[in-house]
Amino acid sequence: MNKISVAIDGPAGAGKSSVAKAAAAALGYVYVDTGAMYRAVAVYALDSGIDPETERDRLVPELNGISVTFEASKDGQMVLLNGRDVTSRIREADASMGASAVAVIPEVRKKLVAEQKRMGESGGVIMDGRDIGTTVLPDAELKIYLTASVDERAMRRYRENKERGMECSYEEIKKDVIKRDENDMNRAVSPLRRAEDAVLVDTSELDFDESVGRIIGLIKEREEHVL
Repeated sequence: MNKISVAIDGPAGAGKSSVAKAAAAALGYVYVDTGAMYRAVAVYALDSGIDPETERDRLVPELNGISVTFEASKDGQMVLLNGRDVTSRIREADASMGASAVAVIPEVRKKLVAEQKRMGESGGVIMDGRDIGTTVLPDAELKIYLTASVDERAMRRYRENKERGMECSYEEIKKDVIKRDENDMNRAVSPLRRAEDAVLVDTSELDFDESVGRIIGLIKEREEHVL
């Protein structure tokens, strides 16, 4: 069976990363978390005292010194920023909002998209993000738009934060989700949108295992039609 390239797009909190990671593990595919790459750049900016919203001119000259890599770990995938483990740091609220800010900087997108395209060239890859099916892997054999209601996405993020022992407010998280959607859908460069040939998967009423099963089923079905 030929392994294919799979592009999964969708809004923040839809479960793209966790679902894609689980599906990749089950099928022996390589998982590429593009959102983590943008979050890591945001963390670099924030931890360097650079405001990604207003100080882009300070961040751009630093890009050549930024390296984002992935390593397998006992807990799944580890995200390294210049060799430093930022797996937990990139999931904090400021990194989430910062990711939207750095994602619209042309120089940042050029750097990361080139790397993502290289990763997806040989197939056997599941890549998730905001513009994978429309920009990064426009020729992917399977494109999926994974989404869920705003309330469900906010509740998932709230539960995740609580499980990590983080103090948080559901209402504040919901506001952040709505703002993130607005930023991602209205940005001038590669806005979040469903590719015309993407399969819509709404996970509002699905649990995690059901969501993963749905993605695996779509991949296996598409594999059968690829020569």
